[in-house]
Amino acid sequence: MVVKRSMSNIIPDNLFPKLPLDKGVEIAVDYIKLYLKSFFDFISEALKWVSGNLADVLSIGSPFILIVILAALAWWLSGWKLGIFTLLGFGLINNLGYWEDTITTLSLIIVSVVIAIIIAIPIGVWMSQKNIVQAIMSPILDFMQTMPAFVYLIPSVIFFGLSVVPGIIATIIFSMPPAIRMTNLGIRQVDEELIEASDAFGSTMWQRLRKVQLPLATPTIMAGINQTIMLSLSMVVIASLVGAPGLGTEVYKAVTQTEVGRGFESGLALVILAMVLDRITQSATNKQS
Repeated sequence: MVVKRSMSNIIPDNLFPKLPLDKGVEIAVDYIKLYLKSFFDFISEALKWVSGNLADVLSIGSPFILIVILAALAWWLSGWKLGIFTLLGFGLINNLGYWEDTITTLSLIIVSVVIAIIIAIPIGVWMSQKNIVQAIMSPILDFMQTMPAFVYLIPSVIFFGLSVVPGIIATIIFSMPPAIRMTNLGIRQVDEELIEASDAFGSTMWQRLRKVQLPLATPTIMAGINQTIMLSLSMVVIASLVGAPGLGTEVYKAVTQTEVGRGFESGLALVILAMVLDRITQSATNKQS
């Protein structure tokens, strides 16, 4: 009599023990939190101070003054259509009672995007000049872009607590890769003949970079900045889960309390803000091209 044995009986499920990756990460996080607590406290206080003071500056005076200034800026950069849309859109936000939340969200986005750009562009430039750096950074950027945004909130809350700070940190990490990639791509796409010509005139690497590559790569870099702004806007609602104030909090409350009207109004305010920022940065990109 032949006894049939399945492959599951021949090869046990636990042939290889589970790697203690989760425990290792927890130990590393505890170690970092223990020995770098003062550093994280300094970062937290600095980001709170910057974002809070920026929101206070934007809130000075009547909302209509800032609305007119933003509409004039949109008109100057993109034309009268966007200027009128900005005036009417922000006027609607103020009428609906979400102006303070919009200012808070705008300050969070400005701080996050500025820090992301300050970090991203030098890394992108470095990648464009060194192939080994590009080989190392590419999988890291893939990891940063494919990791769910919610995961970034876990270490941010552990290191910085519940406040606007973990929202800013998570937004920076999530929105930074496009600016790095587009900076690297824009510089590498500069015509080789122009590079050879600059080398023929005896230009150093920094002179070539400053006078030839960066000016020609500016439209591509601006496109990366535009994507960074859009990704930071997509993080607004997620950041509200860890205490970041603004329109994201209103959307989150509307979802948890099943308030359809409130959710539509706060979501509409986010859409208007996103459209204005997107069109302004696109217009700035077109002016550079």
